[in-house]
This record gives sequence, structure tokens and C-alpha cells, in this order.
Amino acid sequence: MATKHGKKFREAAAKVDRAAVYTPLEAVKLVKELANAKFDETVEAHFRLGIDTRKADQNIRGSISLPHGTGKTVRVAVFAEGAQAEQAAEAGADVIGSDELIAQIQKGEINFDAAIATPMMMAKVGRIGKILGPRGLMPNPKLGTVTMDVVKMVSELKAGRVEYRADRYGICHVPLGRVSFDEQKLVENYAALYTEILRVKPASAKGKYVKSISVSSTMGPGVKVDSAVQRNFMEA
Repeated sequence: MATKHGKKFREAAAKVDRAAVYTPLEAVKLVKELANAKFDETVEAHFRLGIDTRKADQNIRGSISLPHGTGKTVRVAVFAEGAQAEQAAEAGADVIGSDELIAQIQKGEINFDAAIATPMMMAKVGRIGKILGPRGLMPNPKLGTVTMDVVKMVSELKAGRVEYRADRYGICHVPLGRVSFDEQKLVENYAALYTEILRVKPASAKGKYVKSISVSSTMGPGVKVDSAVQRNFMEA
């Protein structure tokens, strides 16, 4: 069933040339221009990749600290005890605990956006994997969120570290910032993210790797970005 859009969306979509691809700078300018919600919309990038997610080595997933963050206040939970718990508190973690935190989560009390765990806590955290996993909150060593250096990871998550992950269709949906960001900050965040997506290209991927890219605001239409622009991102 086709999605029905409101009048404002249709008016905004009419201003986008569907046959054209825009430079990153042109695209974020247009996204900002077309955003008309009463709140500060999130700007997202969508990368459609030529990968086979049924193959383990092509399951693209990772994280990156964007130069200018995302503009979102991130609530961070840390599963730790002793010295690491104290360090997490000093670093500004919002929720810190061990057995008592796990018990809260088992009751459905989840009041955080990202989670970190020390390696020795993972045996306990594993008990709530079925709760945290579907929400994208399970600490993962590949993402750096299972670590003894909780101070560094808390700081990075608070500063705007984002996770990218290809869905079953091979598409990565990643926040770039807010509509209120100036164009340069959005383009620089896009540049860092696209460079990372290119860096993690699986060696076994065949054919064209980046099939298409678009950017959009929360309530706005997608704007196609020229995937051939892989340097000099600020050029119009």
C-alpha cells in the first residue's frame, strides 16, 4: 500500500528534481529549505549499498564520531562495578549499575539511548540480550561499547558517536545532525560518514558498491546525492 503524504510534504517534494543528483552541499541546502516542521528535524543520510547481507562478511556495521555530533542529547548507561563505575560517573554517564540495573531493564525500565559494558560484566548483560538487542542497545566489542576505557566511550557517545548498520535490503540509515545545523557542519558530518562507508567496503562485494545516496529531514522528502563526489565535499 502506498504511503499517503500530507499537503506540505507534497509541496516540498515538488521542489525536488527527481531526475537529478545533487552535490552534498546542494542537497543539504535543499533539505534545510524544505524542512517545515514545528520542531528541529533530524537530517538523515541513506546509503543503498550493493552488498549481500546474507553473507556474514558483508554485514556492514560499525560506528563513527561525527565531527559536529548529531545535536541529540544522548543518555548513556554503563554496566560496571568498582573503579570503572566511578570513572563512568565522573565521565557523565546517566545510568550506572550492575545487577540492580539489569533487574530494572528486565522490568521494562529502559531510560537510556546507548549502553556500554566492561568485559567482566558481559556474562550478566547477556541475560538481557533479548531485550537490548532488538532495540540496538546491546554493548558490542566491534562497536567499542564493550571496553575497560569507559571514560573514552562515554565521552564519544555524548559527543555524537553514531552507529551505522545495513538493514536486510543493504541500506544504512544514519543521522547527520539537525536542520538547525549550518550547511558546512552537515556537509562535514556527511563527508566523515561517507568516507567511513567507503572504507568498510567488503572485499567480497561485487558490482557497484554505493548504488545510491539520499538525504532527508524527518518530515521531508529525500534528495538524491551524487555518490561520485568522494572529496571536495563543500563544492557546489
